[in-house]
Amino acid sequence: MGYYPIFIEMRDRPVLVVGGGDVAERKVEGLLAAGAAVTVVSPSLTPRLATLAASGRIRHEARPYQPGDLACFALGFVATGDERVNAAVAREGRRRGMWVNAADDPAHCDFILPAVLRRGDLTVAVATGGTSPALARAVREELEVYLTDDYAGLAEIVGDVRRELRARQRSPDAETWHQALRPDLRALVAEGRRDEARRRLLERLGAA
Repeated sequence: MGYYPIFIEMRDRPVLVVGGGDVAERKVEGLLAAGAAVTVVSPSLTPRLATLAASGRIRHEARPYQPGDLACFALGFVATGDERVNAAVAREGRRRGMWVNAADDPAHCDFILPAVLRRGDLTVAVATGGTSPALARAVREELEVYLTDDYAGLAEIVGDVRRELRARQRSPDAETWHQALRPDLRALVAEGRRDEARRRLLERLGAA
């Protein structure tokens, strides 16, 4: 497999999920968190998915997958545990030039889903090329210990400073940014001294 890691803008993007069990539920939750417009095709739903459908957060077609279901969608996800359904959805996706992900079935995937760690705007994705999702989860759990919640605050400050520099038509190079983002900034954020962290960052970038 030749997987290339990317992040996709999902807000309001129409996505189809085939399946209504626990695995499908996890995929739907992640897609909703990214702002996708989700339709689920499945004869039955988990209680959580049923609640999402009843509240209008997802659209539900109460039936099995049938050819043609991928029309008008940007991405397809299949989580039925049935290899025949996986293969049928993958075939339709490839015929339409559309990417499909089949849970625990790399042979029918155009893309795979990494184990994800989020700290505000900071997102870390861990993948093993589809060979071992369990290992990817284990590595993500190890990273959770190191990447504590104060990284969310640091990411917010860095994003704000970057926008300010762009407005002032300043463009520090990559090495300058690397030198500026020293560990003391995160320590300041952890202590609640965000204004001081922001000031130090601007000074190091030559924009105080």
